[in-house]
Amino acid sequence: MDDHKPIETVDGPAFETPGVGARRYETPPTGRPIDDPVAAKEAGLAHNEHLKIASRFLRGGLAEGLLQHATGAITEDDGQLVKFHGMYMQDDRDIRAERTKKKLEKAYSFMIRLRIAGGVVTPKQWLVLDDIATTYANGTLRATTRQTFQYHGVIKSNLKRTMAAIDSCLLDTIAACGDVNRNVMAATNPAQSGAHKAAYELGKTISDTLLPKTNAWREIWLDGEKVVGGEEEFEPVYGKTYLPRKFKIVVAVPPSNEVDIFAHDLGFIAILDKSNKVTGWNVTVGGGMGMTHGEPDTFPRTADVMGFCKPEDALKVAEAVMTVQRDWGNRKNRKNARLKYTIERYGLDAFRAEVENRIGKKLGAPKPFTFDGNGDRYGWTEGDDGRHHLTLYVPSGRIKDVDDGPQFLSGLRRIAEAHEGDFRLTGNQNVIIANVPAKKRGQIEALVDEYHLTKGAGALRRNSMACVALPTCGLALAESERYLPDLISELEESLASHGLQDEDITIRSTGCPNGCARPYIAEIGLVGRGPERYHLYLGAAFDGSRLSKLYKEDVEAKDIRPTLDPLFADYAKSRKPGEHFGDFVIRAGHVAKTTNGPDFHDRIGALKPAS
Repeated sequence: MDDHKPIETVDGPAFETPGVGARRYETPPTGRPIDDPVAAKEAGLAHNEHLKIASRFLRGGLAEGLLQHATGAITEDDGQLVKFHGMYMQDDRDIRAERTKKKLEKAYSFMIRLRIAGGVVTPKQWLVLDDIATTYANGTLRATTRQTFQYHGVIKSNLKRTMAAIDSCLLDTIAACGDVNRNVMAATNPAQSGAHKAAYELGKTISDTLLPKTNAWREIWLDGEKVVGGEEEFEPVYGKTYLPRKFKIVVAVPPSNEVDIFAHDLGFIAILDKSNKVTGWNVTVGGGMGMTHGEPDTFPRTADVMGFCKPEDALKVAEAVMTVQRDWGNRKNRKNARLKYTIERYGLDAFRAEVENRIGKKLGAPKPFTFDGNGDRYGWTEGDDGRHHLTLYVPSGRIKDVDDGPQFLSGLRRIAEAHEGDFRLTGNQNVIIANVPAKKRGQIEALVDEYHLTKGAGALRRNSMACVALPTCGLALAESERYLPDLISELEESLASHGLQDEDITIRSTGCPNGCARPYIAEIGLVGRGPERYHLYLGAAFDGSRLSKLYKEDVEAKDIRPTLDPLFADYAKSRKPGEHFGDFVIRAGHVAKTTNGPDFHDRIGALKPAS
């Protein structure tokens, strides 16, 4: 990882960034972000900044737009604000052309994402969420790559009913999207119950503390009381303009990197003593996956390990990191507004110094830690507290009843009716039936078998992820969730022909370069370029600590297997004991190693023919 250590050059202090060379950083800004409309216009701030300033703390015209029954849509500006409430407006792209031909409005609906810090829900909450899926959504629950649920296909007239049902089980969608701290992920690690508890509690505390204070959500969706007396609301942390872009926080417990700590803006890595008690947290900053095709000044980046903090300081560190990004982040160009670009612009040393200034103390030096992978542990695991946990493999997180296959929706509903523990979602889109008493394990096992739920899958499939993409995501350029299962079947045949069928290899697919399924830290990454065309990335680390490199551009779907098969053959013949595929393709000279974000677009392409 790039730690941005200073060097001296003839031009004075500079910093060495691997793949980029010596560079000098900009001087950070001072003061809070501009929130005056006139000053914002004069400064040339991005359109979304003006929207936030004028939104009356995220209200905009949403309440009025819900009353416009002649359309299933809301205005474009309100479409930006509604993200802060946990929603995206979408349409069914499978039928878009047909409806356009008939001069009909697009088939608009809304994706609704919940805020579930740490991915933990009770059986009662599960049953309510199941009922919402079948009553108001498209009949499915989807476990996301951010350790929460989202619904698809909720029409405008059902939005308030859906929100009321979510509220009834003590959950909400506040800040699940938008320019705020989004759903906080935390390690599940069922075998390390004490460490999991500490990780969950930290994630939950951060989520609650950094939640926007506006009453807009309850006022609009639940007909809550409006602010009266002419007193304007106040956001003590966010202010009128919130953050420059989305902000993502995760909490990891080694040796599992299931939350992909290096792919997020801010992370906390548990440092454990010999009894698995958390003694403190390594703090990571500046990770992020999104980029834009054809714009090399946008790139994914792995986070830097900035320092170490004691447990009692973690919350203060989280708020300080987020508020420095609030004040330093780019508000003129949203494509360059994430924390990863802030650190590239001003340097890790300057960023760390400002965080330390805000918390009133120095961070310690990072402590040693080791990750062994970023996948899940399938099947039954007994925790160190004697409770039992069953991890189920759920393809792309889509909880539905499959014809002639697993009955995920019905089966998990039956389990929720009998379960005495809780459920945990993982960052890999799977479901853990957690905290099962030993005496209840047989009953749960019988229900899993009755509904044909999957306690694992083949090596490649169990290390796979895909974003939703088509037909609902408006950004998708290619298929992802609907395509990846068939591609994996093809690649499984290829791997088996070389004796690699049991080799764990991570593969991830997204329909666009935004990277929701974190493809740039998968050993095999597919990123949509157009219908049935993908960029193919190789060479990431199995533990999620290193980015991949573009191996081949615009690969047609039919050519993905023929492109990878020779590499699999070489891997089977020439790998070292225990060597992962991502490490091998670099060592064998097939693809260059990516050190960090700035050199992601350098030295791309196959370095030698695969034979």
